[in-house]
Amino acid sequence: MRRRSSGLLGDPGFRRLLTATALGQLGDRVIFLALPLVAITALDSSAFQVGLLTALTTAGSLLVGLPAGAWLDRTRKRPVMIGADLARALVLLTVPVTWWAGRLTFWWLCAVALTHGVLTVFFDVAHVSYLPHLVGRDRLVEGNARLSAVLPHCLKGVGGTPMVTAIGGPAVAGPLVGGVGAPATLLASVLGMALSGLLATGIRGREERPETGERPRLGRDIRVGLRFVLGHPALRAVVLGDAMFNLFLVLYQAMLLVYLERVIGLSPFGIGLILSGMGCGALLGALLAAEVARRVGQRTVIWLAPLLTCPPTALMPLARPGWSVGVAAAGLAALSLGGVIRVVAQSSLQQTLTPDRLLGRMSATARFVSWGGIPLGGLLGGTSGSVFGPTATLWIGATGMTLSALPFSRVAEPGHRP
Repeated sequence: MRRRSSGLLGDPGFRRLLTATALGQLGDRVIFLALPLVAITALDSSAFQVGLLTALTTAGSLLVGLPAGAWLDRTRKRPVMIGADLARALVLLTVPVTWWAGRLTFWWLCAVALTHGVLTVFFDVAHVSYLPHLVGRDRLVEGNARLSAVLPHCLKGVGGTPMVTAIGGPAVAGPLVGGVGAPATLLASVLGMALSGLLATGIRGREERPETGERPRLGRDIRVGLRFVLGHPALRAVVLGDAMFNLFLVLYQAMLLVYLERVIGLSPFGIGLILSGMGCGALLGALLAAEVARRVGQRTVIWLAPLLTCPPTALMPLARPGWSVGVAAAGLAALSLGGVIRVVAQSSLQQTLTPDRLLGRMSATARFVSWGGIPLGGLLGGTSGSVFGPTATLWIGATGMTLSALPFSRVAEPGHRP
């Protein structure tokens, strides 16, 4: 009865997963602000270099996304999550160490971004595949809604938004960057990810190794995942919409920090406050997601949310130093609110439509297709920022994100022809 009254929060295993995820993603939110600011402030990188750094951060999905899913369908997920967290902490630790030694370069920062991104692919695919095992399929909407409060989907480019950790991460990172510098601020990320990995070791309950009944064949397993996702009308519409959304989101993100720092003239502390405000909208979205999906329809939410909440991102390129920056920040908060409502409905739909034996491959294939445009978005954002300037690039990004509602509209409710 206790578990029923308190929901999944009454489950010790889920509570530990939630806490570990919050710590790890708090560290990830610090990275979102600190890593580009290392390039901007400590290394005086150009707009194109910031875009290149953004592209390398997410290139791991294209490099290892499909093999990671095929492999994870044949192994236990929790040890992978733990190992990826601890490895990410070690990789990030090299940035402040090389900075203090006077050896930090832009290319070293690119190597760290790429390695961190590859490890994040394994963590995220394992995390998505592990949740149905931990909570059961009948509680996926509740589990995803709870986790959406700490998972920074949107600003990592996977179709949701930063939530509680997006409030705390930039709010912590802004003052730290201003006080001790961006490289040293990454120590907060190192600590968060290390604690996340250690906490996950305490989740009770044996996770059985998947029984496939077949000899592992990587190429065949990858093809099975691709055919399943791209052959299913709803799953195909979701990943194609995500691909379009993520391309323009990252194009927008690539110049957002440059715009706030060099056009608006905000300090790192001010930038942190702007990004923390986004988290407030995301937190509200996390609280409303399950109820909105119930009232509007899980599939309807997937296309309606971006249609209503992406246009306000156009307020940012209209902003000038002063009060209008606060109005523009409200537009970013709307993007976060709509993003988390969509990603809760979308993640639950994907997990519900996928059999257990294909969860890893579904997640990796969806990530591969959805994230396919992210490195391109980073490069296009950097190139556009260099040629047209940060303001024009934000306009392009806002327009593209709004148009991404078109592919999502193909996700119809059962019995309805889109």
